[in-house]
Order: sequence, then structure tokens, then C-alpha cells
Amino acid sequence: QVQLVESGGGLVQAGGSLRLSCAASGIVFSILDMGWYRQAPGKQRELVAHITRGTTTNYADSVKGRFTISRDNAKNTVYLQMNSLKPEDTAVYFCNANSRLNYWGQGTQVTVSS
Repeated sequence: QVQLVESGGGLVQAGGSLRLSCAASGIVFSILDMGWYRQAPGKQRELVAHITRGTTTNYADSVKGRFTISRDNAKNTVYLQMNSLKPEDTAVYFCNANSRLNYWGQGTQVTVSS
């Protein structure tokens, strides 16, 4: 079955960096459009970054210039490099994959302290 396994979340001080990883299995990775979403308590889930099978990217305005999404098809993995982190980046971050169907990872907690 299709599975998305996330890693890299944790607690970091403001101004620090984290790299999130999402490894896909059970599907041909190269056909997938991939995205990172986040959800804070009491708020709706929002798109953070997106990368197509052709590697076209887009970002939420709040993270432009600080976050970078990339993919390594040989490793079936998508990454989110997060630099210059702010307390308002604190949320659960979810990996998403889309082909014929839509798939979600389990979520990984990112906490940024002031």
C-alpha cells in the first residue's frame, strides 16, 4: 500500500534551521506531485510548498525566501529545507502526494522557540 514516512521535525530556536524529509513507497514516485502543508492549533491546514513531477515549485508568501522544497526521485523522497525559522512557523507539517488519488503522511511536529 502507498505509504508516506516523514522525519526531521523537532524543537529549534528562532533563526535556526530544520530539514524535513518524506519518503514514499508503494507507488512510482516520479509521477507524483508533492507538497508540504502545515496546521497549527485552531487554524486550517495551509499549503506551505509544492513541487510538480516536472520540478516546478511554488511557496506560500509567508515562507518565500526562507523555505526550499526539492525532490530526489532516486530516493523516492521530497524535502523541505526550512531556514530562518520563526515562532509563527510552529505547526504540524504534513507531506502530501497526488496522482490519481491523494495521500497524506502522519505529520511531524515543528516547534520554534523565541
